[in-house]
Amino acid sequence: MADRVAKGQVNQADTRTSRTVGEILRANVFTRFNALLAVLAVVTLATGRYEDVAFFGVVVTNALVGIVQETRAKRTLDRLAVLNAPTARVVRDGASTELAVGAIVLDDLVEVRAGDQVAADGSLVASDGLEVDESMLTGESDPVAKEEGDGVLSGAIVVAGSGRFTADAVGEDAYARRITSEAKRFTRTRSELQDAIDRLVTYATWVIVATTPLLLWSQFRTTDDWRDALSGSVAALVGMVPEGLVLLTSLSFLLAAVTLARHQVLVQELPAVEGLARVDVVCLDKTGTLTEGDITFEAIHPLGDHQAGDALAALGAVAADPEGNATARAISQAVPPPEGWPRAGAVPFSSARKWSATAFSNRGSWVLGAPDVLLGADEAVRAQVEALAGSGRRVVLLACSPAPLDGDSLPGPLEPVALVTLEERIRPDAAETLRFFAGQGVVIKVLSGDNPRTVGHVAAEVGLDVGEAIDARTLPEDPEGLAGAIEAHTVFGRVSPQQKRSFVKALQAGGHTVAMTGDGVNDALALKDADIGVAMGSGAPATRGVAQLVLLDSHFSHLPSVLGEGRRVIANIERVASLFVTKNVYACLLVLATAAASFPIPFLPRHLTLISTFTIGVPAFFLALGPSAERHRPGFLRRVMRLAVPSGVAIGAAIFAAYLVATIEGVPQNQRQTAATISATVAALWLLGVLARPWAVWKVALIAAMAASTVFVLVVPGLRDYYALDIPWRLLLPTLVIGSLGALAVELVARWARSSA
Repeated sequence: MADRVAKGQVNQADTRTSRTVGEILRANVFTRFNALLAVLAVVTLATGRYEDVAFFGVVVTNALVGIVQETRAKRTLDRLAVLNAPTARVVRDGASTELAVGAIVLDDLVEVRAGDQVAADGSLVASDGLEVDESMLTGESDPVAKEEGDGVLSGAIVVAGSGRFTADAVGEDAYARRITSEAKRFTRTRSELQDAIDRLVTYATWVIVATTPLLLWSQFRTTDDWRDALSGSVAALVGMVPEGLVLLTSLSFLLAAVTLARHQVLVQELPAVEGLARVDVVCLDKTGTLTEGDITFEAIHPLGDHQAGDALAALGAVAADPEGNATARAISQAVPPPEGWPRAGAVPFSSARKWSATAFSNRGSWVLGAPDVLLGADEAVRAQVEALAGSGRRVVLLACSPAPLDGDSLPGPLEPVALVTLEERIRPDAAETLRFFAGQGVVIKVLSGDNPRTVGHVAAEVGLDVGEAIDARTLPEDPEGLAGAIEAHTVFGRVSPQQKRSFVKALQAGGHTVAMTGDGVNDALALKDADIGVAMGSGAPATRGVAQLVLLDSHFSHLPSVLGEGRRVIANIERVASLFVTKNVYACLLVLATAAASFPIPFLPRHLTLISTFTIGVPAFFLALGPSAERHRPGFLRRVMRLAVPSGVAIGAAIFAAYLVATIEGVPQNQRQTAATISATVAALWLLGVLARPWAVWKVALIAAMAASTVFVLVVPGLRDYYALDIPWRLLLPTLVIGSLGALAVELVARWARSSA
C-alpha cells in the first residue's frame, strides 16, 4: 500500500471544498476593475497630487476584507466537509475497514452496499444480488444487475444488494471522477443574481471604454494644465467603476454559508442559498423528512390459518440479512432469527421491485414486500391492509412459495402468511416547518414509495391539506397529463425513483422552481435533477453527494433558515447594486454634460472618494450583510435599473447645477468643486435612506453616522485641507437647496419605481 501511495496511485483528485489561499488572493486582487484602478492610481501619482490616490485605498480595503472573510469561510467549510466526507469500506489484511474515499489505493478490495456510491472503477470479485444505477453515467435509467467479473464505474449508485470489487482505476484515472468529487467542491455555480451582476459589470465596462476618449478630449480642451486634465479624467473614471459590487456579492454568499454552517447546514454550492429563496415548490419524501426515518417493528398479523409463532419465526429468518434494507433491519432488531433456517439464496430489496425474497433449504421461498404489489385478488386481505395503512402504519406482506428463486423474478404462486406493521415517528418540528412554507407561498408535494393511505395519514398529521392521496402507479405517463395531476394533488404514494424524476421535470416544465428533499438512495437522482437538492446528513452517501445542501443533523426545520439567508442575500444585494449603479450613471452623465458645456469635471478624485466612501462603500458593506425578511420577487436587474438610472440622472443634475451656480457666481475652482461635493452628498445620502427602508434603529444610526462623518471632514481643518475642500459660505444655502431638490427627485423616482414594480 505504501508503494501505491508513493506512486500516487490513490483515489485523490484535484478537488477541494474551497479555493486555495493562492486562488483566494488572486481572485480578490487581480480583477478587471482593480487593474483599471491601479492604472488610474499610477496616472494620478504622475501628476504629483498624491492625495488624489486615496481612491486606491478602497481597492486595498476591499481586497483585504474579501481575503480575510473568504479565508475564514474556507476554514469553516473545509472542516465541515471533512466531517461530512464520504467514506468507503475497504478489505485489508482480511478485515473490513471504513476509510475516506480518497484513501483508496489501486488494487484495494472495496465493499459496496445499497445506498453507496461507487468510489473507483473496478471489477467485481463477489456479487450478492448487486444492482447499480448508472444513469448519471450512461443515461440508462433502469438498474443494471452486476455479477462476478462485471465492471463497475465510479459515480454509479448501488440500489440493491452488495458486492466486492478490486479497484482498477482510482483518482483522476477513474471514469466520471467528477461525479463523486464535485459534491464537496467549493463552487461558484452561476445563478440569476450572479448573472445580473455580471451584466451590470459588462455594461459598466462598455461605458468606460466608450467614454474614455471623449473624457480625455474634453478635459484637455478645458484647461492648459495637464495635471488638472488628468485629475478630472481620473475622477470621472473612478466614478464609473463598480469596484465593490462583485466583492460584496461574493462575500454575501460566503457569509451566508458560514452562518448556515453554524446551524448544521452544509452548503455545497454557494448559489444554493439564493436558489432556495426562489423555490416555489418543495417535494418531500415522507421518510426521514416528515418522519424520523427510523422505523420500528410494531406487530405481526397472521392471515388465514397461519399461526403467529410460525409466521414470526419465518419473519425473523427473512429479516436476518446483514445487507437488508431499513425495514429488514427494524424487524431484525425486534424479532430474533430462528434456528434451522439455512439460507439457500436471496433476491435483495429494490425500490423498483418493492420486495425482497429469501430461499431456505427445505422451507421454500419467502417474500417480504409491498402488499399491493404482492397480493392477488384477495379482497379481504386488501381491506385489512387498507385499514392498517389508513391508521398511519407502514404495512408489508410476508408470503411464501414452494417454488425456488429464479434470478430476480417473483416466485409463484405466493401464499399470504402475515401482515407486518411498522411505525414511524413524526418529526416534532415538521408541522411548524410546513406552516412556515405555506405562509411563504411555497407549495408542498409529498412523494413517497409507501402506501398512499399511510402517506396521506402522516401528511394530515403534520397539517397538510391532503385531499385525495394518489397512487402514483395510476398516473398518466405523458408529461402533460402527469403535470396536471401533480398540480391538482398534494400527496402521492407508491412513487418509483424514476417517477420522482418525472415529477421534478414536469414541475420545472410548468415554470416552477423545485426543491427536492430526501435521504434514501431512491431520492438521489431526483435531487440531482431538482433546482435545489436537499439531503439529510443521515441519508445515503449517494444522496448527500449529489445534493447542494446537506442538513447535517437531518433536521428539516433548518430549511426556513436557509430560505431566510437566501432572501437576505437577494434583497441586500439589490440595495447595494442600486447604490453602485446610481454612481456609475451620474459619473457617466457628468462626462457627457461637461464635454458639451466645455467644463472641467466638477470633482477631484479625492472628492469622489469622499462621496463614495460615505454614501456607498461603508454603508453598502453593512446593508449587504444586515438582516432582511423581504420575500423574493423576480426581476432583480429590471428593478435595479428602474431605480438607479433616473436616480443617477437626478443626482448628476444636482451636481452639475451646483457647479454651474458656483461658476456663474465666480467663486474659485476649489469652492465650485466643494459645492458640487456637498450637493452630491446630500442627494446620495437621501438615496441611501430610500434603499435602507424599511428603517430600523441600526439603519438610521448608519445613515446619521455617514452624514456626521461628511460634516466632520468639512469642518476639521486638517481633513478639509487634505480633501481640498473650501466651503463657499455665501453659496452654502443655494448649494444645500440644490442638493435637497436632487434628494426630492430621488424620492419621487423611488415612489414611481415602487408603484410600477
